[in-house]
Amino acid sequence: MAFVQFSQVSLAFGDRDILKNVTINLQTGSKVALTGANGAGKSTLIKVLAGLVPPDSGSRAVQKDCRIAYLPQSGLTHHGCTLREEADKAFEFGYEMQRKIDEIGSQLEAGQGNTDALVIQQSELIQALDDSGWHRRDAMAESVLLGLGFSRSDFDRDTAEFSGGWQMRIALAKALMQGPDILLLDEPTNYLDIEARSWLEQFLQNFRGGFLLVSHDRYFLDVTINEVYELFNGDLKRYPGNFSHYEKVREVELKTLIAAYEQQQEEINKLEDFIRRFGYKATKAAQAQEYMKKLEKMERIEIPESLKKIHFSFPPAPHSGRLVMRLHDITKSYDGKTNVLDKLELTLENGERLVVAGRNGAGKSTLLRIIAGEDSAFTGEVVPGAGVKVGYFSQDNAETIKGKETILDYLEARAPLELIPKLRDMLGAFLFRGDDVYKSLDVLSGGEKSRIALLQLLLSPVNLLVLDEPTNHLDIHSKDVLLQALRGFGGTVIFVSHDRGFIEQLATKVLHLEHGQYKYFVGGYEFYMEQMEKQENTEGGEGLPRSNGEAVKKQAAAAGCFRLDLQNAHNQAMPDCPSLENSAKPAQLSWEEQKRLESERRKIEKEVARLEAKISELEAKKSELENKMADPAVYSNGEKAKAVQREIEAVTTQIDETTAAWEAAAEKLG
Repeated sequence: MAFVQFSQVSLAFGDRDILKNVTINLQTGSKVALTGANGAGKSTLIKVLAGLVPPDSGSRAVQKDCRIAYLPQSGLTHHGCTLREEADKAFEFGYEMQRKIDEIGSQLEAGQGNTDALVIQQSELIQALDDSGWHRRDAMAESVLLGLGFSRSDFDRDTAEFSGGWQMRIALAKALMQGPDILLLDEPTNYLDIEARSWLEQFLQNFRGGFLLVSHDRYFLDVTINEVYELFNGDLKRYPGNFSHYEKVREVELKTLIAAYEQQQEEINKLEDFIRRFGYKATKAAQAQEYMKKLEKMERIEIPESLKKIHFSFPPAPHSGRLVMRLHDITKSYDGKTNVLDKLELTLENGERLVVAGRNGAGKSTLLRIIAGEDSAFTGEVVPGAGVKVGYFSQDNAETIKGKETILDYLEARAPLELIPKLRDMLGAFLFRGDDVYKSLDVLSGGEKSRIALLQLLLSPVNLLVLDEPTNHLDIHSKDVLLQALRGFGGTVIFVSHDRGFIEQLATKVLHLEHGQYKYFVGGYEFYMEQMEKQENTEGGEGLPRSNGEAVKKQAAAAGCFRLDLQNAHNQAMPDCPSLENSAKPAQLSWEEQKRLESERRKIEKEVARLEAKISELEAKKSELENKMADPAVYSNGEKAKAVQREIEAVTTQIDETTAAWEAAAEKLG
């Protein structure tokens, strides 16, 4: 069983202890989430596990030949080759094993070294290479890249053409394709849309190695992991169960501590209030000085940020009528040929929480910009209701946040008077804690500016909130604070999000966009998913998101098991068929023509799956013959060895022929 572990590991940066006598063991089958407040040292701990950062003390042990794949939060870029070529670099371990196999073969031919030992070594390498799935690396690369949202037309694009988010998807794909024993993933969901997250969920659920990950998506964690390690003040503690279970157990466990913390905070607030009010009055100065000393000497109680109860409410929403907005015959095209939105009809009523769902490029952000009045290049009619005041948030809002003001001064100048006393708590909820509130706007990162822009919007008296990815750059605790505020908001919300847990807790209706068409679901997100999957199962998945159907589950399951379970290879259903889909847009085809094309596609997919299963059977047979060749009773007998070798060559020929047939069939799909 593969493992990586360390015992009694400590690491300090200056006078701050990041890790204090930490012990952890990851092995085959481990499904671990690492949690802790921002800045607690989660990324550092992962780097120590990966062997990239040496600890100050303690020991790190890795089983011989255990392969570890590590994905950092950000910062990886690729250039100088196509996406297909970059993906192939993930299989370098296989090329190296093949080189060793060939070297041993040359030694055996030359009669060099200990024949028995070399044959055994070569046989072990051949078996390990077969088990790794390396011989079917092209199919594996295609499965993973498509699952993470790339299209087949991307495969021959230069990697330098992809944006930062897609660069990280490339890095994630390479980590998964390596077929490692241990996966270390630092916030892998940061750059994934909901379809890619769903695919990754399935992959990890079926992954046969062990993994440790950090994520701010509670739903993603709940469906992928079965134990949680919390890093708090340098200590690491294990909690069995999924993330929601950890939160419940931890809150009960810290009930007494939280009560003491809240009591201390109340005392601190009273002392600080007295000092602010009377510090400059001669009659109270001595007492104020005494209180200041008391504050300085006080041993502060600390609790995890996720357990601090911070709530805030929006300013009262201005009154509006029952009809908030009506969209009639909305059509939008960027190239004059393809309609991103085609004759869309939508009525928003007061109090609705509407989520807009669909794949990347389906027109979700475009629709939100139209509703917010940010995009006027469309045909159709947008009719706002009486008294409607719109507040719009997108990642682009961050570009307007600049200047020499501090964060606190900037928001105080824009907040309603009644909310100014709550600003520090609200900033804390949005990950600006302690002295962070005094940062100048000009030194903030894009993510920090985005959080400021979101908080600024939430301070505004509006009655229609239009939110495009409001949960980006927020941790789980911040999402909870935002969620509670939105659920208590007195107006209407229309939003896009890639966080399924957030959507399920907030949405009361769903608008699904795809290929310029739309479908409206009166009910929550779970109801929408159930209806879409039912429709996919009965209609063969026509025009539905890949993440909602059984096909993508099988594809991700096959990819997750690829390294250690080649028998599951037949489950890799092809998720996308550009050549058939794009030969004509669904909106331009008759119902009969769409059904005919769908029937053809399903037949080809079945043939591809049949050929994949046959390839797996042949590879298994070849592996058995190679093991047979390693038997001394065979390789020491010239006639037997030649007979087995002939069988191996025959099976290899069959594999080549079947693979060629598979490639031809797959080519028809795109």
